[in-house]
Amino acid sequence: MAVSAMILTLPHFLSQPYDYDSVFHNRHDICNLHENRSSTESCDKTKQLEDTNNLWVLMASAQLLFGVGSVPIQPFGISYIDDFAGPSNSPLYIAILFAVSVIGPSIGYLLGSVMLRIYVDVDRNGLGAEQELQHGDPRWVGAWWMGLLIATGCLVLTSIPYFFFPRQMHSEITESETDSTDDFKKPEVCLLDLLKMFPRMFIQLLLNTRFLLLILAQCCFSSVVAGLATFLNKFLERQYGASVAYSSLLVGAVNLPAVAVGMLIGGIIMKRMGLSLKTIPRFCVVMLTVSTLLCIPLFFMGCPTQSVSEVNHPVGLHQPLSKCYLNCSCPAGAFNPVCGSDGVEYVSPCHAGCTNFTKDPNNTHRVQLYTNCRCLSDGQNHAHPSPCVNSCPHFLLPVILVLSLASLIACLTHNPLYMMVLRSVPFEEKSFAIGIQFLLMRVLAWLPAPALFGMAIDTSCIWWKHVCGKKFSCGYYNNNLFRSRYLGLQVGYKILGILLLMILVRKERKTKEYDLEKRPEGSL
Repeated sequence: MAVSAMILTLPHFLSQPYDYDSVFHNRHDICNLHENRSSTESCDKTKQLEDTNNLWVLMASAQLLFGVGSVPIQPFGISYIDDFAGPSNSPLYIAILFAVSVIGPSIGYLLGSVMLRIYVDVDRNGLGAEQELQHGDPRWVGAWWMGLLIATGCLVLTSIPYFFFPRQMHSEITESETDSTDDFKKPEVCLLDLLKMFPRMFIQLLLNTRFLLLILAQCCFSSVVAGLATFLNKFLERQYGASVAYSSLLVGAVNLPAVAVGMLIGGIIMKRMGLSLKTIPRFCVVMLTVSTLLCIPLFFMGCPTQSVSEVNHPVGLHQPLSKCYLNCSCPAGAFNPVCGSDGVEYVSPCHAGCTNFTKDPNNTHRVQLYTNCRCLSDGQNHAHPSPCVNSCPHFLLPVILVLSLASLIACLTHNPLYMMVLRSVPFEEKSFAIGIQFLLMRVLAWLPAPALFGMAIDTSCIWWKHVCGKKFSCGYYNNNLFRSRYLGLQVGYKILGILLLMILVRKERKTKEYDLEKRPEGSL
């Protein structure tokens, strides 16, 4: 895992310094009335795009190594704890494992919020160097790689105790339970025999209706988590004007701790109340229904997209386009949003028709104001070098609190569902079942869900940035569509998971009551 984190930092050191549109880099950022630029001008970012396309191999290799390294913790760590803890204590211990595993990403988000306030090329420019860009600028890129370097050191240190773990830990299982489990333990088999048995064991697991329904339901809820983990920051930034650093701070300080608390409370509920296999699905249906209902107000907590010239607002209300910026020789791929004195946002100073600018007296590397902007309609004809202020910042904290509360309630079901999986398969197949569970969750949830959420978000894009004539990334979204599709997909996944659990509830009515603290000797 430490090696994978180190590999993830390599793209920063192997790629060229970060480049962005700026009047200090070239005069194309503002309106140049007397310059004629050829339409066949060569693209100077072609090499940068080629380097970016080649670096994905490093990223994929790092993710593969990380997946291999995490196996001793999850899923085998769950089976390890359940084997050597008493049946009444294992739910709490496993809940602690999951809660602590969430605290890690929480610390990561908090660390990221600090690192993202530092400019990405700090190793090349120096820590105290004056920067033209500010944190809220959409062109700003923070030092994302510094957090990974710190994580590498932490992973190396935390891996040391694993070398001192005994081959077999002292078990809390009572003597009678040990005798009963010894009766059905299978002799150790070699790797070749295990590979031969794999298809049969895999099919048997899939034919276990309880196991299959549980895994499919967990895949639905994992898809929600994947969507939140991948795009929650982007959602907060686009909908409520939060900076990248501040949105990371909110996720790490509010949302993820709520998730950890929910998992821990779920483990305590399992230990104190001793939920049976019949009770767990009912408990989960109730909790997840409440969590889903809490998400409904979020659909109405937002604002439409700000007025952007030529995107959702006509350009030059009082003068035609030919007299506005047509002769400014604006680059097709320019993206340096400015807020005009008329309250309209423009893609760049050039697209606002600005022919001049003034420098910030406190930082000569920063623009204070763009002037002589011919496309503005209010007569003041100046623009500020930043996007217009978002009209919905007052929704930011209520939204993150509602999301966190919904996450806390949903995570009350996390531990009960895992314990039900452990008790739904024969004791000797438990590790295999957990491995298959994690495999199916990766294949059915963590792989397709981020892509599906990304597609839903992309369909709400109303203006794309282009680099070298190719579609690169979205500059502006229809905020109402973004919000409804992003949240709607989450709610849809939750409803599907609840329906699967309701089918399981109906199935469990026909089976005898089963104490969760007993270890099964065969499929139930």
